[in-house]
Amino acid sequence: MTPPAPTTYEVGGAVRDALLGLPVDERDWVVVGATPDDMVRQGFRPVGRDFPVFLHPETGEEYALARTERKVAPGYRGFEFHASPDITLEADLARRDLTINAMARDTDGRLVDPYGGQADLRARRLRHVSDAFGEDPVRILRLARFAARLAPLGFEVAEETRALCRTMVEAGEVDALVPERVWKETSRALIADAPGAFIRVLRDCGALAVLLPEVDQLFGVPQPARHHPEIDSGEHTLLALSQSVRLDGDLPVRFSVLVHDVGKGLTPAWMLPGHRGHEERGVPLVDALCERLRVPTECRDLARGVTRYHLQCHRVRELRPETLLRLLQGIDALRRPERLTAFIRACEADYRGRLGLEDRPYPQAAYLHEALERCLAVDARAFVDQGLRGPAIGEAMENARREALEALRASHR
Repeated sequence: MTPPAPTTYEVGGAVRDALLGLPVDERDWVVVGATPDDMVRQGFRPVGRDFPVFLHPETGEEYALARTERKVAPGYRGFEFHASPDITLEADLARRDLTINAMARDTDGRLVDPYGGQADLRARRLRHVSDAFGEDPVRILRLARFAARLAPLGFEVAEETRALCRTMVEAGEVDALVPERVWKETSRALIADAPGAFIRVLRDCGALAVLLPEVDQLFGVPQPARHHPEIDSGEHTLLALSQSVRLDGDLPVRFSVLVHDVGKGLTPAWMLPGHRGHEERGVPLVDALCERLRVPTECRDLARGVTRYHLQCHRVRELRPETLLRLLQGIDALRRPERLTAFIRACEADYRGRLGLEDRPYPQAAYLHEALERCLAVDARAFVDQGLRGPAIGEAMENARREALEALRASHR
């Protein structure tokens, strides 16, 4: 008997987003009833290392053979994959993480939905397909990332999925996650529309304390109500993160906002609810977090500057010229003027990230930009023409910049 011809299905995110009315950026496909040789004969290029994945010869889109997986060792890498022509579409979809990602469409546009994904879309519910979810800790990160993306549409995590995530964390599964994967999912969540939902999902199941303990320890730490009506340091961080989205901050800005107050987690109990010196205490924590997760240099450098200088930014008009100059030097704005815009955006998100104070103006931004312009207007050639050489030029420029900043300060009195 001649075996049936292979069948191709569109799967995963493209199906989900189309049903939600969202733009579809990329499409993935599953081929049922085919072998690797069948795909190669049709001109597909194999790229899968762990299981058969192929690139379409014209579109470049990914086509994977239907497959199943089996847990054979601890951690997210401990899986054995099996692909063969007799694996059904339903069996392939069963290994996926969430029901809303376990739907498919055939070439005629008919929906295949064996696990209730469409119903969960209507109910705005993030629910795992099966208990196999619990075998892969990466799925906790993915769940939290989907929450960050879909929370604005009203999506929430199903209670049974929340419970399963807690069980996974208690079993130590999250400990096996490698830094690169943690950062990949975190960075993707931070640039979503509701990055705070990512943090809340991780915190709810206990994963935040494992993956980002510096952020987790902020929750429950009080702040002075006259400055922070929301009181809780962790809640302030999430409010500021929401403001970073509203201000159209990019990844370095949003990451900087996420970690800008981590020093408050180390404030001695006798000092609470005040946090004098939390900026300096926070910088080593940011360094450690960035080294642990291998955070890109651009994100790390901006985060260090925001952590160290955000309070000075808020009261910039009160700063002495030498202090303001050190701020500009500390964030490397004299060498990289574009850094100031990102720094101000993160500081403004912090300033507005307070309950009931989300819309207050931030005139500090214009003042800082003017300060940088005046400093950059100081030209070394003028001092060379005066006959100065070597370190004397640098000293003269420092003095000239301080004078320029003093003039700026006087003009705003």
